[in-house]
Amino acid sequence: MDYTPLHSHQEIQPHDHEHQAQTATLLCCSCGVPIDGSGGMVMCYDCIKLTVDITEGIPRESNVSFCRNCERFLQPPGQWVRADLESRELLAICLRRLKGLTKVRLIDASFIWTEPHSRRIRVKLTVQGEAMSNTIIQQTFEVEYIVVAMQCPDCARSYTTNTWRATVQIRQKVPHKRTFLYLEQLILKHNAHVDTISIKEAKDGLDFFYAQKNHAVKMLDFLNAAVPLKYKKSEELVSQDIHTGSSTYKFSFSVEIVPICRDDLVVLPRKLAKSLGNISQFVVCSKVTNTLQFLDPNTLQVADLSAQVYWRMPFNSLADVSQLVEFIVLDVDPTGISRGKYVLADITVARASDLGVNDQVYYVRSHLGALCHAGDSVMGYFIANSNYNSELFDDLNIDRVPDVVLVKKLYRRQTRKNRNWKLKRMAKEHKDIDAAQDYSSRAQKQEMERAERDYEVFLQELEEDSELRQSVNLYKSGAVPASGDQDEMDDNEEDAPQIDIDELLDELDDMTLEDQGADEHEMGL
Repeated sequence: MDYTPLHSHQEIQPHDHEHQAQTATLLCCSCGVPIDGSGGMVMCYDCIKLTVDITEGIPRESNVSFCRNCERFLQPPGQWVRADLESRELLAICLRRLKGLTKVRLIDASFIWTEPHSRRIRVKLTVQGEAMSNTIIQQTFEVEYIVVAMQCPDCARSYTTNTWRATVQIRQKVPHKRTFLYLEQLILKHNAHVDTISIKEAKDGLDFFYAQKNHAVKMLDFLNAAVPLKYKKSEELVSQDIHTGSSTYKFSFSVEIVPICRDDLVVLPRKLAKSLGNISQFVVCSKVTNTLQFLDPNTLQVADLSAQVYWRMPFNSLADVSQLVEFIVLDVDPTGISRGKYVLADITVARASDLGVNDQVYYVRSHLGALCHAGDSVMGYFIANSNYNSELFDDLNIDRVPDVVLVKKLYRRQTRKNRNWKLKRMAKEHKDIDAAQDYSSRAQKQEMERAERDYEVFLQELEEDSELRQSVNLYKSGAVPASGDQDEMDDNEEDAPQIDIDELLDELDDMTLEDQGADEHEMGL
């Protein structure tokens, strides 16, 4: 048998590898599995994960504070934030509540579904950390949070008297509440009441209370963009610390709205009328936004008056809508002059109360030529049978003052209960009245009846003016009139303005969490 000696490197090289592998391999002290012992480890990776807990300092239970009134969570130390269930904001709040989480590296965090009414929040966390020298392991665990119901400071102040720091006092010296009904709808549409502690009704207006001055200033800016007004600021010292020099004040903003409303009859000062494009002094207020718009019914000339100019030369209205008289249209002769939705026409009218009594008729030039037809009813001011206590009116040339000024067409409308739409209110304006017939009860009853009339007039204005409806949210009421009522409505309302169903909103779809909290809280308009 031939014997061929191997080369030296062919014999030693495999033997050296086996020798090196044997010297670097150790057995796990727990399970006996061979492991690499070059790093000084005496336990395998699986056994390390079973015996070492890198999450030992992290609690498995914690709690979060939740305010049931405003539906906000407490973010320590004192900030209350709004967060939906299983949202990123709520997850951040939960992670901040865990002590010891900074000692490990957070890899993943997610919610585990729980019943919304269980007041339990479960979070699954995955972390990495150093278990031994040069050994990084990854572990997953769950943390359960208990939702503790409490009251935030803002909601606590709303139930406590004399806690406000700023107030906005809105006043308008007019005998109706149409302006405040319109403001209420604007506030609800734009959620301008979210920072309000409470709202109280006062004579000729409302008082808005706030916990911070900047909230009151924000409300003031909103009002200034909605209606023509002026305001004064005052402050009252509440407390003062002589050691630190800090002081606490209460701020009051007194707001006065221009006492002129839509459809009011106005006599402009002579100088002001010339500055407004030489418009006639005898005009009707046709529109109110943050400015006043006046219309001359004889020429269709329109002029806008800003609040700043008005307060430099203030004046009151000659007559308001409560003094309107019903007239019957006998004939309409258009002149061919029009401006926008207005058409100038010569209209022959007779007072409704004079029909069958006398043959007195009046010839009026009016802007309602596009709306009026023979047999229609219109509302207007009866100048010839009125006595006004106004110096501006006395200075007018009586020959140029018309006997009648028509303002709007009168529609035979559906009753309030049969409307297919409704408005959202911040709170009930009046409480129930006892049957006692004392003076206070009678005064309250009269006030309630007057408020109901003003509200009905405001609803009618919404039906007539599509431009006004754009700034108000209308909701489906779900009211279905009976068949007999429907026939009567069809007979009496052939030309009455109707609100299209497409303009109405579904109340549940439009209702936000803030609106729900405001409705539950009943701020007290």
